[in-house]
Amino acid sequence: MKLLPDDLNKIVTLTLAHYNRHAEDFREGTRNHDVSQNIDALLRHIEGDPPFRILDFGCGPGRDLKEFARRGHIAVGVEGAERFAAMAREATGCEVWQQDFLQLDLPKSSFDGVFANASLFHVPSQELPRVLGQLHAALKAGGVLFSSNPRGTNEEGWSSGRYGAYYDLDGWRQRMTAAGFVELEHYFRPAGLPRPAQPWLASVWRRS
Repeated sequence: MKLLPDDLNKIVTLTLAHYNRHAEDFREGTRNHDVSQNIDALLRHIEGDPPFRILDFGCGPGRDLKEFARRGHIAVGVEGAERFAAMAREATGCEVWQQDFLQLDLPKSSFDGVFANASLFHVPSQELPRVLGQLHAALKAGGVLFSSNPRGTNEEGWSSGRYGAYYDLDGWRQRMTAAGFVELEHYFRPAGLPRPAQPWLASVWRRS
């Protein structure tokens, strides 16, 4: 069923309202999550000499934005939730653009890498080709996009006050390939657990 403009507006408004309401709890609950595997996966595939210009897509309260900056890279955040954007600016001193994912305004050919950790799954599937196209255009030639999304069976809908789309590997591959990306690697998280206990699909892609 095609989502109408009012449906999309509701998805954005309610999902961002959820994060704004729970911003403090979310920051504390995720502060010590170790996503170094994901950060390393993005950085090792970027060609050229650092520092790299990195877009943290859905930077939340700034945990990973801060880590990219600590490693010496030029990190820019984009975040839809007003409270998260303010937290990220305060915590990192980095530039953070407050933009919801369905109304992006990104500079062309500006980033060596895009880090989309637990963010792209909030984009409704019918809008995903457009959003991936905007991220593709924001990357420099040969730039790299990392994504990590909760796995599913290509379904979407509401869960705990947030809208999400949950892809399996084949479903995600089809969408990324159609947007002009070439797969570099994928893995499941957390590492070292049986597949049923790995709810996250991580993947790395190069702009073709």
